[in-house]
Amino acid sequence: MTATMDPAMTTPPTAPVHDRSLYARLWMGVPRELGYLLPILPIAIVSITVLMGVFWAGVGLVVVFVGLFVVLAALFIARGFGVLEVVRLSHSGFPEIQMPAWDRKARGGNALAKALAPLVDGHYWLYLLWAMVIGPVIGFITWSIAFAWTLTAIAGSTFWIYGWLLPNTGRGLPWLGSQFNQTFFDVILGLVALATLPFVTRGLTAVHWGIARAMLGVFTAEQLQQQVAGLSSSRSAAVAAEGTALRRLERDIHDGPQQRLVRLQMDLAAADRQLDADPAAARVLLTEAMQQSKDALEELRALSRGFAPPLLLDRGLVAALDSMASRSSIPVTFLSEVPAGTELPPELERNAYFLAAEAVTNAEKHSGATGVTLRVWLRHESADDVWLDLTVSDNGVGGAVATAGHGLAGLQERVHGLGGSLTVTSPRGGPTVVVAQLPVSAAPSAVPKATTTPAVRKSREPKVL
Repeated sequence: MTATMDPAMTTPPTAPVHDRSLYARLWMGVPRELGYLLPILPIAIVSITVLMGVFWAGVGLVVVFVGLFVVLAALFIARGFGVLEVVRLSHSGFPEIQMPAWDRKARGGNALAKALAPLVDGHYWLYLLWAMVIGPVIGFITWSIAFAWTLTAIAGSTFWIYGWLLPNTGRGLPWLGSQFNQTFFDVILGLVALATLPFVTRGLTAVHWGIARAMLGVFTAEQLQQQVAGLSSSRSAAVAAEGTALRRLERDIHDGPQQRLVRLQMDLAAADRQLDADPAAARVLLTEAMQQSKDALEELRALSRGFAPPLLLDRGLVAALDSMASRSSIPVTFLSEVPAGTELPPELERNAYFLAAEAVTNAEKHSGATGVTLRVWLRHESADDVWLDLTVSDNGVGGAVATAGHGLAGLQERVHGLGGSLTVTSPRGGPTVVVAQLPVSAAPSAVPKATTTPAVRKSREPKVL
């Protein structure tokens, strides 16, 4: 059964909003940017006062060794101010800055060497330089501009309300009146400041974000090392997932169809021996053999769900998932929000199909559910950052746990191998919700952004094969 849904009800909650003008979006960020800019002055005064006293006291005491620990305290205080800056910038609407890995341990050496390891860590000294010099200096300048601009915008644009209460200064053109001229020019100045306020706050915050990214963020070499480590981990996870899937398939074939085929061969051999002597017994054995062949065929069909069906290669992921949902032993409601004509990488489609089929099969076997909802959609983080999200939820008893070597753990390894993430929410008593997020490694042109009315299909009644 196919139905039509309201597009407003099916748009993923994480989809970006593009229906506002640039100026309107700038105004939406003004409260957060002012919330970042206006507290800069007190924070800068506290940081420069504390760090100047602690650091230079430590430098003066270095000759008696205890100064090293005072300098170390200054480094940790600077780190605290730097972390506060990164957190405040993340709440101002700018992209989050990746901070260094502070839990790195000194290689070798005794406990004292490990305790003094921050003294040879470049990140600590950059944080100290920022908190003692760069941050306060830039902060004083940007705070002064932001405060003066905001005050001018508010006071000037509302001057016509209270300006008549102020004493006449005598300025202005004689034929218009000095009071009128003063009010007029002050209001114009305030309106200009108010109109340009979003650009000023965005620019000043961007200056701080750029400096923080350069001084407080992770080094490029460290980012590359983390990426290499992540790729190695993903490759290992992919290899482990494939190995787990092969072992599981081998076990399922051995425990299921293979045993039935052996039984079928034995029944046929027994029927052949009794065909002349006892036709009735032979007929019973043949009937049992036919049932064994049907059961073996059912199990082979169930096992084949984990492979890429021809429909997936011919018509794509949406058609394959719709077909898979219609063959389920329990009703599956399939919601597709992938625009028609979207081309996804074949490897991504194959893995997404496997994830959906495995999650639905787990719900059939273990959840005791009477219904499953399968939903798939594309999420655009940016023009070049597109994700395929897939959700499988059921109304079963819950309590699903990812155990090593079993279904959910294998799904997590597979998703990790693709560079995505998988979360399982399954409280006791249900429901169970499996959410997979897979990166789409395709050119932007291959993933059209045009939205279409999503199709919602509810699977037919379970078949009896």
